Amino acid sequence: MDNLKGFRRSSYCGEFTEKNIGETACVCGWVQRSRNLGALIFTDLRDRTGIVQLAFDEDTDRGVFEKAGTLRSEFVVAATGKVRERASINPDIPTGKIEIEVQELRILAKSETPPFEIVENSDVNDALRLKYRYLDLRRPDISKNLLLRHKVTKIARDYFDEQGFLEIETPMLTKSTPEGARDYLVPSRVHPGEFYALPQSPQQYKQLLMLSGFDR
Repeated sequence: MDNLKGFRRSSYCGEFTEKNIGETACVCGWVQRSRNLGALIFTDLRDRTGIVQLAFDEDTDRGVFEKAGTLRSEFVVAATGKVRERASINPDIPTGKIEIEVQELRILAKSETPPFEIVENSDVNDALRLKYRYLDLRRPDISKNLLLRHKVTKIARDYFDEQGFLEIETPMLTKSTPEGARDYLVPSRVHPGEFYALPQSPQQYKQLLMLSGFDR
């Protein structure tokens, strides 16, 4: 296996456009798929922003070309090369007008055949998806959901910040104060025989903060 010594990513895969033609690109991610046409090899490289095509042809160093021929789905790779215009445009992806003519290829990790294809809107049953959750989270639709959640949360936090609110974390566990509901207890390793519990009156923390001058 290769390593990342001396390598520095220049951009994410989905960020390249025609404006980058002629530039040197350093990218890394997972192999979505690789098409070996004999004298040509095209590899779709994926990260959380999208896909960019890596191209290997007769001008590619033979060692790099042979290494590209071993690529399989979900291999983790890093590549350096020149951004150029694609001979055949792919209108289905934002980077469909360009490709990277690879000059250096590093295989960082190999992968066995995944239990399901890492694609959008997969119809794999939930039990299998959750068993391999780390693979399921690589799928584009799941990534988009996490990104949307981040953006919504950021908008809410920015709004409250503009209104003078402070975000203060209060304890998740506290001393048990038995009330009407059952306690959820967590044993203490530091004090054997003693327990922490989920707060049954979390408003006490809010009241404590307001008494301390944090009105928002």
